[in-house]
This record gives sequence, C-alpha cells and structure tokens, in this order.
Amino acid sequence: MPTLDHPYHFDGQGRTATTDQADHVRDLIEQVLFTAPGERVMRPDFGAGLLALVFEPNSGTLAATLQFLVQSALQQHLSHLIAVNAVVVENIDAALHVTVQYVVLADGSTQQAGFALPGATGGGL
Repeated sequence: MPTLDHPYHFDGQGRTATTDQADHVRDLIEQVLFTAPGERVMRPDFGAGLLALVFEPNSGTLAATLQFLVQSALQQHLSHLIAVNAVVVENIDAALHVTVQYVVLADGSTQQAGFALPGATGGGL
C-alpha cells in the first residue's frame, strides 16, 4: 500500500507523491535520526538529535556515542516496525556516516540505509 513520501512533494502528475513500504520505513528512520528531542511538542522524547552533533569534534568517541544513540533511539521509537541488526558509524573526512542494517518486521526483508552527518570538524580520526 503506498504511503506519503517524505519530505512532502508532488509527483510528475502534480499529485502528492507516494512511496512503497521499504522507502517509507527508511524515511521513518531518517525522521528519528534527525529530529531533536523536544522538537515535537506532543512527543518530547522523540528523536536522536543527530543534527545537534554537527559542530562537535569528529572523533572516535563521538562515533561510539553516536552508534549507541542511534541504536537506542531506533529501538525506542521504531521497534514495532523494524528490528535493528547493526549500526555502523564511520569517520570519513569531515563527516560521520551512519549505516543502519535492519529487518522490516512486516515482510521479513533485510534492508540497509545510510545517512551522512556533514560538518563535524576538528578532533583526530
């Protein structure tokens, strides 16, 4: 069943764009990762708040903290939709790259989604 695509936009026919279940779940993961706790009034604990880390020094400590933060936020907010297999956080140049491997519970398919957190500067690798 098609769902609204995120971010909201129009398709080539001028209608609201829709997406399939696999892309919808990826969109939900992205929303959890980049929403700051307290940003949603009715759900103040929602989100991992990765954007708050943009100006933190890029280091191994930040990567380890981010890995724990992502894993716990996904389990807390999306455990009814996915089972997280692995979260890998890598320091690449001036960015942190987050890769999430998960199983979609509705159909049992294994998926992988990657996200980049640009702008983390300083620190040693």
